[in-house]
Amino acid sequence: MFTSDQKNFIQSRGSNLHKVEQQIADFQTGFPFLNIIRPATIGDGIIQLSDHQVQSYLEQYESQILGKDLLKFVPASGAATRMFKDLFEFLATGELNSATENFIKEIKKFAFYQELSECLTKQGQSMEELLESENYKPIVNALLESEGLNYGSLPKGLLSFHSTADGARTPMEEHLVEGAKYAVQSDGKIRLHFTVSPEHQERFQEKLAKKVSDYQMAFGVEYQVSFSQQKKSTDTIAVDLSNKPFFENGELLFRPAGHGALLENLNDLSADVIFIKNIDNVVPDHLKADTITYKKALASLLIDFQNDSFNWQQRIEQGKDCLSEALNKLKSKYAITPDVPNLDTLSQFLNRPVRVCGMVENTGEPGGGPFWVKDEEEISLQIAETAQIDLADSEQERILKLSSHFNPVDLVCGVRDYKGNKFELLKFRNDKTGFITHKSRSGKELKAMELPGLWNGAMADWITLFVEVPISTFNPVKTVNDLLKPSHQ
Repeated sequence: MFTSDQKNFIQSRGSNLHKVEQQIADFQTGFPFLNIIRPATIGDGIIQLSDHQVQSYLEQYESQILGKDLLKFVPASGAATRMFKDLFEFLATGELNSATENFIKEIKKFAFYQELSECLTKQGQSMEELLESENYKPIVNALLESEGLNYGSLPKGLLSFHSTADGARTPMEEHLVEGAKYAVQSDGKIRLHFTVSPEHQERFQEKLAKKVSDYQMAFGVEYQVSFSQQKKSTDTIAVDLSNKPFFENGELLFRPAGHGALLENLNDLSADVIFIKNIDNVVPDHLKADTITYKKALASLLIDFQNDSFNWQQRIEQGKDCLSEALNKLKSKYAITPDVPNLDTLSQFLNRPVRVCGMVENTGEPGGGPFWVKDEEEISLQIAETAQIDLADSEQERILKLSSHFNPVDLVCGVRDYKGNKFELLKFRNDKTGFITHKSRSGKELKAMELPGLWNGAMADWITLFVEVPISTFNPVKTVNDLLKPSHQ
């Protein structure tokens, strides 16, 4: 398929030749749709905790995490460009769209207002005069372009999201604060890991260096913050519309493979309990209570499950029968009903990484939903994106519409087995759950491939527990005007 020079090029960038050939084959065949059997609902795949249960988990949290390694994993590599789509459109056309009009009307409510005003002053302009004269382009330019704050090119993690008494706070800082509320280890240390893009890592490190001592002093903790970048070796090959390799300047074109590529970053880390949450899902301090409560509750539930699972696996190893006990508890406490007819299959089912996923009631926000999915002969709980479901199939569309919850990317994970060994996470990915998208490059159409999503197919073979969490724990920022919502003020 490839010439010797092309093979050398593929290997020189760290890519696996066999995997690249498989990607070409996947482009040709496409990825199969998921076969959703029914939506996960309360009691049938989704655990609904009572107020008493939540309180009980909170009370036992500190004792449960005693001596455990905790890690907060935050995907933070995405650029904020799409946040400002309407503002960029205004700059390009000069026409004041409704989103830009609202942005200008409420501009003083944004946490970055002060630094934006100061930026304009340095440029010899006055914010007040520009607003008074309805000359908005210089304001938007100063916010987005490189000669100003450059927000149009920065990642979300470095933008000023919230106003505090000590000044504006970025999402990265909000995650530092969150970590101090639920991810402190017994030794007073907090481990955070951010995945960032290569061009922005230095900025993240500079921001951290300026701020970390203040937060350490405020909370009496020690931060251990690390960064990693999406591995070049995980990039996927691009093809033309005939599924032939796409060339640019005479070389094969590879593209970043989406957040599913971060499975390798996660696999390089080790901890007993790993919290995963997107960079932009943060709130000001006065609204953090629900987030902290449910992070602790989900982690406590995870540890409860592992205590049960490890106990059953040890008993099986000793030749003791616990099948009936395990099946009853899995159904009554954890809302799952695995098809395990004997102790051997129970042991195989339990000996896998575990994820506890918060699920919020469906309010029309975009996001994957929880479903029971059939893969060959096995039925399991999965987070399914709409793009993975065959909407041309009326029955599949009907099941999709019955879904009552969706995934806000709120996970607590256990990645060690009952003997304390870390799982090799790549072994639990379903490689047939990737995504194919259409893009353009230098005016030419191409097809690109994303690896199975980090919380979708990348965790397809994990043990999955879904837990209902309040909508107050889900506050993403998709557009700049989302920062005007009460949850960010």
